[in-house]
Amino acid sequence: MPWNRDDLAKRAARELQDGFYVNLGIGIPTLVANHIPEGMTVTLQSENGMLGMGPFPYEDEIDADLINAGKQTITELDETSYFSSSDSFAMIRGGHINLTILGAMEVAENGDIANWMIPGKLVKGMGGAMDLVAGVKRVVVVMDHANKHGESKVLKACTLPLTGTRVVNLIITNLGVFEVKPDGSGLKLIELAPDVTLEEIAEKTEAAYEVAI
Repeated sequence: MPWNRDDLAKRAARELQDGFYVNLGIGIPTLVANHIPEGMTVTLQSENGMLGMGPFPYEDEIDADLINAGKQTITELDETSYFSSSDSFAMIRGGHINLTILGAMEVAENGDIANWMIPGKLVKGMGGAMDLVAGVKRVVVVMDHANKHGESKVLKACTLPLTGTRVVNLIITNLGVFEVKPDGSGLKLIELAPDVTLEEIAEKTEAAYEVAI
């Protein structure tokens, strides 16, 4: 079976390392916070000015003033610190965040990513994604392999407005995991979701890739 949302978050959590400062994007990436390995110290950073985010609150713990960049309520930790959004983006642009895990509408075989708008649809703004993919040391994308029409989202070239060019290092979809070659020449398939076949990957992937399983 292909991975579900929680499976995707659990697989993405394997990219965490002890001592990392990590920014989680909206959607599935926020679930990664639920799968930080026991005994590992990971500090979560949010664009809206919070370092050291705690887990999602139980109903009796909700504080409407404590939210992440996706407007979800969260909790604080003893070591949590708060600062302006400009300071938060200075951390991101200055290369002080080790890893960002983002959702995407499309990813290309050379590491391009499109994840902030669909032309003709109302958007509130680009958010922090452009700064994140430009300033963070490692970019991991978590997404469905195909869109609601069954069309591949792992492409030779993105068709939607780009968030960044040649910035993605790893793509985790509900069907498998791809590394982006550093030279931008294509992808390497390094892992399959349970019971997903190489034939299914080939059928649903437009991008060029080599099998390295």
